[in-house]
Amino acid sequence: MSKSTFDQQLIAFEKPLKSFAYGFTNDEDDANDLLQETFLKALTYRDKFQERTNLKAWLYTIMRNTFINNYRKAVRANTIIDKTDEQYFINTADVSSSFESPDGAYSHKQITLVVDDLEDEYRIPFTMYNRGFKYKEIAAQLDLPIGTIKSRIFLARKKLMVSLSDYK
Repeated sequence: MSKSTFDQQLIAFEKPLKSFAYGFTNDEDDANDLLQETFLKALTYRDKFQERTNLKAWLYTIMRNTFINNYRKAVRANTIIDKTDEQYFINTADVSSSFESPDGAYSHKQITLVVDDLEDEYRIPFTMYNRGFKYKEIAAQLDLPIGTIKSRIFLARKKLMVSLSDYK
């Protein structure tokens, strides 16, 4: 296929490709960017296209793969990896605390008072868990079965949800 024929066929697919891109992005500007990237890759790798194959399918595949790669790149950029022994993944780049404002500090005091009102059998495991202790560590320190620790933390959460139901 000649260069001019390829270019003409490529331009003929602009409208359906733009609609396809909008389906991925739901944003006009992002759809235009995705379309532009697709055209750029198609022109760059024109020599990889095999004649007598489906150009439309090839273009749609380029667009889909480009969108997926961009999405994965964006997710990786917004993922913070905690290098602890457990290697938890925290999927937020926003590490700002709600306690920075006066309202946040007041709310923290309210929540602390409600937690302090819990019975010791619920408050102690719940507080330890929120301070970062693992279930096994809490069970060992309190000399209780791990199942008991898990159920007490669960019940403490339920009690707090009831006590703080009107809290927002």
